[in-house]
Amino acid sequence: MAFYPLQIAGLVLGFLGMVGTLATTLLPQWRVSAFVGSNIIVFERLWEGLWMNCIRQAKVRLQCKFYSSLLALPPVLEAARALMCVAVALALIALLIGICGMKQVQCTGSDQRVKAYLLGTSGVLFILTGIFVLIPVCWTANIIIRDFYDPAIHVGQKRELGAALFLGWASVAVLFIGGGLLCGFCCCNRKKQRRLRYPAPESRVPRTDPRRNLTVLSKTSTSYV
Repeated sequence: MAFYPLQIAGLVLGFLGMVGTLATTLLPQWRVSAFVGSNIIVFERLWEGLWMNCIRQAKVRLQCKFYSSLLALPPVLEAARALMCVAVALALIALLIGICGMKQVQCTGSDQRVKAYLLGTSGVLFILTGIFVLIPVCWTANIIIRDFYDPAIHVGQKRELGAALFLGWASVAVLFIGGGLLCGFCCCNRKKQRRLRYPAPESRVPRTDPRRNLTVLSKTSTSYV
């Protein structure tokens, strides 16, 4: 199958995007405590994630605690949890479909067109995964920035963007690039198959038979005096 390096690059980027999506889901650094002002002495640092919050105090190890109640969580956090879990599942499915569409894998038989469709489906799922990751990451970042500049919110309740959000944005970019490469490979393969199935008609060049003084069209059996 042509463009084999394109398949490898797309699947490798998709795998990296899946790992980044899983790490973004599990890391607690979605919201970190903000320190406004130059005279503040920091005694503790607070991290808030989708599943737990962590506190690092001065000269004390990191202490993390899972959220005790599922129903008492804010709607934004519940929606972010659901979207990130769906994104991880979609990324895993996309990776498995992409592996089945590889050249060396014989689970789909020898039909190269079917493998190209599998790789295209994998690319679409990777792009869809990136969209599912982008929604909660941008939503959370918008809430953090809005609350940070809201004068009605106390300084101790303000938060800043955590490392998990930046990892989520990087994962989205990797997923989009990997999915785009796989979709591009599928389109190129379809054009190639179409050219092989419907070849361009050969041009008919008139030629003259000097012995009989007849003009004959090549590729035909009809003669004209």
